[in-house]
Amino acid sequence: MHRPIDGPGHGAGGGAGRGPAPVPPPYRSHPLPGAGPAGPAGAWTGGDGVPDPGRVDPRVLAALLARHGWRRRGGAAGRYGRWTPPGAGPGGGTSLLVPDSLAFPDSEELIGEALTALARSATPSAREVLTGLAVPSDEVRWWRDGPVGPAGTVPWPVHEQLRSAARKVLLAGALAVRGRAGYHGSRHRAAARAALEPVVVAADPGGRALTAFLPVPPGRPVAVRLHHALHAAREAVDYQRATGGMDAFDSAVEAGVSRELTDALIALVRGTEGVRVALAWAPAAGVPDGCAARPEPVEFSPGDLPALREASARYLTDEPSVPVRITGAVVRLRRSGPRGEGTVKLRVLGGADVGHVRATLDEEAYRTAGHAHLVGLPIRVVGRLESRGGFRRLSDASGVVPVQVDEAERDRLMKSLHEDLDFFEEACGPEEQG
Repeated sequence: MHRPIDGPGHGAGGGAGRGPAPVPPPYRSHPLPGAGPAGPAGAWTGGDGVPDPGRVDPRVLAALLARHGWRRRGGAAGRYGRWTPPGAGPGGGTSLLVPDSLAFPDSEELIGEALTALARSATPSAREVLTGLAVPSDEVRWWRDGPVGPAGTVPWPVHEQLRSAARKVLLAGALAVRGRAGYHGSRHRAAARAALEPVVVAADPGGRALTAFLPVPPGRPVAVRLHHALHAAREAVDYQRATGGMDAFDSAVEAGVSRELTDALIALVRGTEGVRVALAWAPAAGVPDGCAARPEPVEFSPGDLPALREASARYLTDEPSVPVRITGAVVRLRRSGPRGEGTVKLRVLGGADVGHVRATLDEEAYRTAGHAHLVGLPIRVVGRLESRGGFRRLSDASGVVPVQVDEAERDRLMKSLHEDLDFFEEACGPEEQG
């Protein structure tokens, strides 16, 4: 594993503590969210959102500037560098004076001036640099190639398509962290969405690029999984286009490729001349095990769409049903008449990583489910979660029994019943779609 840039073994060594006036260490530990004195993510920024210069490692600042297109154009060797924004000539535009270390008395003052200049800069990348400093994050960046409008802009629907597809890519990565599967359906959705809540997004002013910042922690597992999954998807597409075989997509599941990811890539590529996805690791956290220090962007083009569509359909049909024993609260009861089998909808309390399932029960089991609902008790049922429909339906349901719960949970279930009395009026209605 690569050493984090704020770890031991970096910077100037001997002599720093000699003499009557100790010299500050050449570098300081760049805080990570939720750990150490930095506290939770963003807690070490000022009220204006500018990071505290006393907590910024100059090497992290320089690494972020370089990542976002700023150029170092001279400066006193070993003391500081002068950085100019993307597109600026050697003598034009805003420039920042960034110290190479903290070994000099004015180092912290220079960092403060650089941060203030970034906060006031109209350069779009300046805000991204500040975001990377305030919440040390891995970055996922998307570019779309295609026709543009005046001044390099893209229509609003096109930009919204990019944002939607990028969100699907991140969700596919978060689902793969929860478990490897060719098709996740509704499984793990709540946990995956929760894992993406800390993510922040910055859009390119022209609408052709988008950057997601995944805080470290908790977002690094998602970034690492996406790193492996995107490259595995690219290799599988290349294999299919060269040989016509789909075997590479089967083995790519272990790397995190799924129907959700192939569908996200289809949405990303559709209507473009090509897309690129790149990852960059948080300089303050180092490079994760098994990953390239500077991953190459992964590219997809319209010519890849047939392979991605075939893989998506394959994942949907090949994912097997899952045997489960579910505990759930009955929230809907439906059948076509006063007797016979009926359908119940359960809010899952345990036994499966889905929010709700539907099951068809015989007359006796349906009656048991109805009674349990009336007295505020969940039921336990055995069956198989069917992949068709997104793992929302339980087939071969049997063994329906009420489950005793504590008084607090029972009161909550009863309250839910009284707030939803209209289910009795719906009991003889048509089957609800889902």
